[in-house]
Amino acid sequence: MKKLINAPEDVLAESLRGLALAHPELEVDLANRVILRATRKDEGKVALLSGGGSGHEPLHGGFVGTGMLDAACAGEVFTSPTPDQMQVATKAIDRGAGVLHIVKNYTGDVMNFEMGAELAAMDGIDVRSVVVDDDVAVQDSLYTAGRRGVGLTVLLEKIVGAAAEEGQDLAAVADLAARVNGQGRSMGMALSSCTVPAAGKPTFDLPDDQMEIGIGIHGEPGRHRVPLAPAKDIAAQLVEPILADLDFTGSPAIVMLNGMGASPLIELYLMYGEVATLLEKAGVTVARNLVGNYITSLDMAGCSVTLLKADDELIRLWDAPVVTPGLRWGA
Repeated sequence: MKKLINAPEDVLAESLRGLALAHPELEVDLANRVILRATRKDEGKVALLSGGGSGHEPLHGGFVGTGMLDAACAGEVFTSPTPDQMQVATKAIDRGAGVLHIVKNYTGDVMNFEMGAELAAMDGIDVRSVVVDDDVAVQDSLYTAGRRGVGLTVLLEKIVGAAAEEGQDLAAVADLAARVNGQGRSMGMALSSCTVPAAGKPTFDLPDDQMEIGIGIHGEPGRHRVPLAPAKDIAAQLVEPILADLDFTGSPAIVMLNGMGASPLIELYLMYGEVATLLEKAGVTVARNLVGNYITSLDMAGCSVTLLKADDELIRLWDAPVVTPGLRWGA
């Protein structure tokens, strides 16, 4: 295992220390492993909290800032943060209008965020939750009951973050989050496994002449293993299941071509070109796009595609300014 670390058990703590030094616009609570805006949102505005296991950077801590999250809880690599972390974070960011918890559909995350919300309610804070479950690859997995929450999480945090920033109330923000979740789908693939520092070896073995279709973001194997293919064929194996699951015909879409951590941008842009061609042939208009590493799986090579069926309101919120370490435009 070759990694830029000191000791596997210190990776998260030392990474958070580096994040704090690199980004003074953030406040990093090292004791509780919570990343917050250094300057809180105005009183009377809804706050947003998300989080999960580390190893998916820039998700979630990289999306804390103006126009997106107010705080993120960091668990150990691929391990859910604890309810106590959620309680601390929720209490720190509440501005009197309530807090929305954005939760990826993994059993540990769902359970711990539910307990965290209950603890926050005991502090008198109004908490709503949305569970993101956009992965069309599998109905159930090692980590979930139901579909996994993957790439749509990024788009949802951006759009809902804009709504909260402009002053929409908690009920409206929660309804918007549910609408985005219902209109988005994702599918991913891997050319290689990832290596969890504590394990010191790849999560699964993948021969050089094969690829995994339908992988999860924790290194879970996909729905099937197939021979390595040209990019245009890989794109079809990602896009076609999404279009079969949700009808995007005639609707504008926000499209994200996401890298899993180890694939260079030259390959990601090439893949986006193939995806865009497929969508054009299918009658899907690309209204906005995002290409890069936004929700990763450590050092996994591969990519994922996320499609969100959009409308004028979602596009307006997508275009709102955002200033975070992992995403920035319009400000």
